[in-house]
Amino acid sequence: MLVEWNTIRLLAPEVLLVIAASAIFVAGAFTRSRLWWSFASIVTYVAASVVLASQNWQDLNFNVATGPIVIDPMSLGLRWLGLLVGLVFTLAASRLADEDFASEFFGCLMLIATGVMITASANELVLLFLGLELISIPTYVLLFLGRRDRAGNEATMKYFFLSILSSGLLLYGFSFLFGLGKTTLIAGTAAHPGIREALASTASLGVFAPLAPLALILVVAGLGFKLAIAPLQFYAPDVYQGTTSGNAGLLAVAPKIAGIAAIIRLVVVAMPVTAEFAWQLALVLAMLTMTIGNVCALWQRNIRRLMAYSSIAHGGYLLIGLAAATAVAASSPGGYGGGVTAMLLYVVVYSLATIGTFAALAYLGSESGDVNDVNDLSGLARYQPVAAGAIAVFMFSLAGLPPLAGFWGKLNLFGSAVELATSGPTGLARWFAALALVAAINAAIAAAYYLRIVAVMYFQPVAAQVPARGGKMASFAATACALLVVFAGALPGRFLNAASQSEKVLRPGTHTARTLPLPEATLAVRPGGPTGSSPDRQVGE
Repeated sequence: MLVEWNTIRLLAPEVLLVIAASAIFVAGAFTRSRLWWSFASIVTYVAASVVLASQNWQDLNFNVATGPIVIDPMSLGLRWLGLLVGLVFTLAASRLADEDFASEFFGCLMLIATGVMITASANELVLLFLGLELISIPTYVLLFLGRRDRAGNEATMKYFFLSILSSGLLLYGFSFLFGLGKTTLIAGTAAHPGIREALASTASLGVFAPLAPLALILVVAGLGFKLAIAPLQFYAPDVYQGTTSGNAGLLAVAPKIAGIAAIIRLVVVAMPVTAEFAWQLALVLAMLTMTIGNVCALWQRNIRRLMAYSSIAHGGYLLIGLAAATAVAASSPGGYGGGVTAMLLYVVVYSLATIGTFAALAYLGSESGDVNDVNDLSGLARYQPVAAGAIAVFMFSLAGLPPLAGFWGKLNLFGSAVELATSGPTGLARWFAALALVAAINAAIAAAYYLRIVAVMYFQPVAAQVPARGGKMASFAATACALLVVFAGALPGRFLNAASQSEKVLRPGTHTARTLPLPEATLAVRPGGPTGSSPDRQVGE
């Protein structure tokens, strides 16, 4: 019984969000007030943040597991990011959400934030799948509520059917993992082994060893839809174009955060036996995805469609970290060579810039429609200088220009590939040298369309002013995100340290948390942490 109570206690922020979302759904049948439900949602996010902060983990060198969840630096950081995503898009939609469906909109948005947080903490296949579906299913509703015209209905149906296909592929991969590991626990201990321990070596699988790469392919295919990586990226441009700016931003960020958390838990941590095949697959997909995204974005005039291809390209960048982490794990088990650090840092800085961009676009829109064409922003700096300045910061960060946050994200991702290109074995070095070269070329291509948006805002004459009726809350959300991007760029050490500690804790045999199988289990402090001064918090039996 104590195990279940500890699980609920550690998931208190998520429980609060689910209860609040359910209450908003029910109460919305009696009160149709967009202002009231947006205010209730904001209060709920603040309360959930207080609850999460009250858990008060003082240092990052810990790993607490209880039942199907694990609380470590990665899960804590991504849970905060999930709350930020929900709060920003609530602020962005506080004035433009449909009055008749405001409770459904804000309730579904809260469930998506909850799904991101649960996925970040999941250490068990069933709970992981639940978190991913808690993102997908409310998204169908939001897409339908966003634009109820022909384009909106088409976007909803495309996303719905392809999401079901990806879920089926992921579940099929989970069935192989369960069959090989004989458990749904992702990472366990010697006393309570999980999939990671069962798949530690090819010898441990015997005649079933060939099924491990098949499980990897199915898992990557299922999660590839969330990350919008090739060849599963084709839905994104049409869906982004056919929905609102707020919904497009949510699609660009929430599934990516959850997808990265899941791919780290499943591919990097749980399947070390497939590392040799995993880095080859990730490397090819990274080069293909970033090239498709960046080259296609060059020709786009619709700004949401352009950002869709940008999102695809960033999915390719993230795979560089996966390729580096699995390549190092294949040659020296127990290490990830900074690949996980680079992925986590990049998904944070990418998310900040992307949610800020779409919050700014939501502010510039109105009830009658969103900003569609890039040229709609012509001369924006002359009559909306704050919004133009925020968008410029986001574009510079996404392009990877110093000293903004995106520069440090790209530097770490590209650096993980360059390190293997210069110090890895000959065959490995050649592949990663090619990957680093392709990534650098793609970064240059991307700068062209990001800087084009800035040039339109600052150097073209005003054609027609955009309505800018998204409200002060949307403007505040965009400005706050711009400040966070600048802050992360000015002080990258804090973010980099948190990502680095996440990678250290994820290594097999390092800070391994134990589950709580016995009633007398209590939180114990084990001296002798890696820093020599900060003890590791662990769950003892």
